[in-house]
Amino acid sequence: MELFDTATVLTRVLTSGVVMSIEKSDRELPGLERLLTKRTGRAKAVLLNSRTGALHAAVAGQGIGHGGTAVVADIDDAGRAFLDWLGVTVTADGGPVTYDHVALDPQNADRLPELAARATAPALVVDLTGLGFGPAAAVLTDDELIWARAERLKIFGAHDLRTMWTQEEADLSLVPGVQFNYRLSPLVAACARMALTQAARPAAPSGARS
Repeated sequence: MELFDTATVLTRVLTSGVVMSIEKSDRELPGLERLLTKRTGRAKAVLLNSRTGALHAAVAGQGIGHGGTAVVADIDDAGRAFLDWLGVTVTADGGPVTYDHVALDPQNADRLPELAARATAPALVVDLTGLGFGPAAAVLTDDELIWARAERLKIFGAHDLRTMWTQEEADLSLVPGVQFNYRLSPLVAACARMALTQAARPAAPSGARS
């Protein structure tokens, strides 16, 4: 992303006065969610502030926690260590894959629809960190329950965004046992959305015609 574009996005977010991801009037996070669901063909998106947070949401969304097993076709040492810390055993065999993983950077961001089309697991983890605007990731899914559990996990697990203002619990069955703060900043979301939007545009022709 050009520095001018970055400055424009940051100015827009900062002047809006909405810099927290729990503000009702925030538009940046829903904007990135819509873009990701459109590009991946998935119905639901959960935005998180780290790749490990997305891994956690992907497994927790499927009811996999301490003592459970996740079937993952390809995982690096950091991801394996994190799931091990959660008490989740990682294996490459034993059933359908729990989640697929895509890491985006400026070189492959335009290929997100193609990469997502190859994924077959119930959850797709998209790591946005490589776009250059801080740790950021998303979990994409067509499963309403996976989405609901993952959404609940990222906001301390106590209340969803529709009920936390009144402190009334909407669905006790979705409350995870441990509370985490995996909320993504609207600032990061805005920059990631701009980077993805620009990546999808055809390159402008350069040079004069002969």
